[in-house]
Amino acid sequence: MIASRTSRAFSTSAAKATRVAVLGAAGGIGQPLSLLLKLNDSISSLSLFDIVNTPGVAADLSHINTRAKTTGFKGKENLHKALEGAQVVVIPAGVPRKPGMTRDDLFNTNASIVAELAHGVGTVCPDAHVLIIANPVNSTVPITAEILKRLGKYNPKKVYGVTTLDVVRAGTFVSESQGWSAKDTDVTVVGGHAGATILPLLSQIKGANFTQAQIEALTKRIQFGGDEVVQAKDGAGSATLSMAFAADRFVTALLRGLRGEVGVTECAYVESPVVPGVPFFSTRVELTKEGVGKIHPIGATSAFEAAALEKAVPELQASIKKGVEFAKAWVPK
Repeated sequence: MIASRTSRAFSTSAAKATRVAVLGAAGGIGQPLSLLLKLNDSISSLSLFDIVNTPGVAADLSHINTRAKTTGFKGKENLHKALEGAQVVVIPAGVPRKPGMTRDDLFNTNASIVAELAHGVGTVCPDAHVLIIANPVNSTVPITAEILKRLGKYNPKKVYGVTTLDVVRAGTFVSESQGWSAKDTDVTVVGGHAGATILPLLSQIKGANFTQAQIEALTKRIQFGGDEVVQAKDGAGSATLSMAFAADRFVTALLRGLRGEVGVTECAYVESPVVPGVPFFSTRVELTKEGVGKIHPIGATSAFEAAALEKAVPELQASIKKGVEFAKAWVPK
């Protein structure tokens, strides 16, 4: 009876199979994310790439009796092999934050990593949907876009900065403050994915009752929630498990949209016309068969949120410019 249920699950999703590549699969985010993706029956092939240890991660995951065939690729020389046939590419690669570091402190190392991986995507699987987790997302998404433009392969509907962790944190913290179910609390978070550029729209949550002090405290905690994890890990890492959960949520939503399910939305940092002068911005977007569909506007905001947005814009513009300038000067090795 169990085998029968399993076979039906496989057969019903056979036509919806997707090949997914995870670049940075042996890292702190990559391993738990790969495990979560291995459990998704819409994924037929899971290609895992990293500089070291990936064959072992893949072998371990391959013993799990779910659909996805899992293969590991190790070393820069095998990047192109790892990307062959990929329809969705998830990039958690890069170094993690340490105590006292901002996401911009990661720029010099992670910018080069993302540029190289984006170049591989544009060369091998240019039609793939590219999901950027590597920080600083405010800069690494523009880097990815510029590298793909250089190759003549950029499609703004297929490049996403994964800001879902901000949404997950917001849902957790707001539900705690209101005494609600965490799973049923969904908060729209706009802006970017670093500190003051993260703006939870608490005024748009129906039925919520906040004091101004709560609004300010919750906003700050959502903006700097990553610091709690970095400090709690005593310098041994940053948010990996919660980020893996958030990334899996976004991948799952994207796969639903690619299958043609209507009304699938998530917040994501994409090329956007929402804020003049800010070419990349995170709002709620519809995920469709083509990728990014309707990009939702910010909507009504409180005076507090309007002021926070005004503060976020210059920081976003600077981060985007930094990424673009880096990508234009970057030379493949």
